[in-house]
Amino acid sequence: MTEQSQTKAQVINRYIPSILSAKESAQAFAPSNIALCKYWGKRETELNLPTNSSLSISLGHLGSNTHISHAHSGIDMVRLNNKVQDPQGSFSRKVIAFVNYFRREQNIPLIIDTRNNIPTAAGLASSASGFAALVLALDDFFNLQLTPQQLSAFARMGSGSASRSIYTGFVRWDMGEQADGMDSVASQLPCQWPELCIGLIKVSSAKKPVDSRSGMDRTTATSQLYSNWPAQAGADLITIQRAIESRGFNAMGACAEHNAMSMHATMISAWPPLVYWLPESLAVMQRVWQLRESGIAVYFTMDAGPNLKLLFERSSQKLLEAEFAQMDVIQPFADE
Repeated sequence: MTEQSQTKAQVINRYIPSILSAKESAQAFAPSNIALCKYWGKRETELNLPTNSSLSISLGHLGSNTHISHAHSGIDMVRLNNKVQDPQGSFSRKVIAFVNYFRREQNIPLIIDTRNNIPTAAGLASSASGFAALVLALDDFFNLQLTPQQLSAFARMGSGSASRSIYTGFVRWDMGEQADGMDSVASQLPCQWPELCIGLIKVSSAKKPVDSRSGMDRTTATSQLYSNWPAQAGADLITIQRAIESRGFNAMGACAEHNAMSMHATMISAWPPLVYWLPESLAVMQRVWQLRESGIAVYFTMDAGPNLKLLFERSSQKLLEAEFAQMDVIQPFADE
């Protein structure tokens, strides 16, 4: 941390009362999201403050549901997808450490029960929806009545992309400038796109050899290409947001695909190189390019992993389902 930076506890304590009142229980849902303009790199690590702003689309009903209740046994319990987690395991320790920022030294043992309905091995990070749902549930459980901006800021402290999962639809996360990060928050764009579809292409369910956080650190420390990334991401965000506002699908898709490939280029140029693609990933990319050459409006985006997310409109859905038989299709605005 820099001399001016602050800890999570210092920041959160300014907004949380020292004496909490708690309900019997509370629950909240938060959607997963896919970044069309990626977040890659941090200007400050303690508070997860990014080096560039980003823009995402939430995945409707896919995400995390977190239920909080009192643990009458007097001991915290963490459950994930109906399974009690090892109290000393990394997941439990991460959840309880985050909860402690809110309850602090008060003796309020809790049961934190999180269930994800994200398709297995779809390449969708559950940490974003998980921390967003946890913050929303804590806000309700302790009657905090935090603003959406504060909820977004606190969720970001758990997982950067969680700042965007506080909202649905198209969401923009501004990088901010303040040392305490309270201006590094997301907001929902007032845009609907009922025809937009997301196709989840599952190439591999294996654990990544290098996790995203470590990959991000390696890239920013060693990639000579990375110095160009923040400026490109800033320009891409403007292009993508304008395309969303005008329903310019090809402009949005092309920029989102280029943004993802540029992010992966910074990883590949890191040392040692970070190559998250598998041969099957490249095969899907090449098939998308072939389909586009033939006149089908389809693009892809990728996070730090081998799986792809296709971007297309509903008019192309049947054709693309025939091309990619194992693809899961999400219509983010179908229920709007």
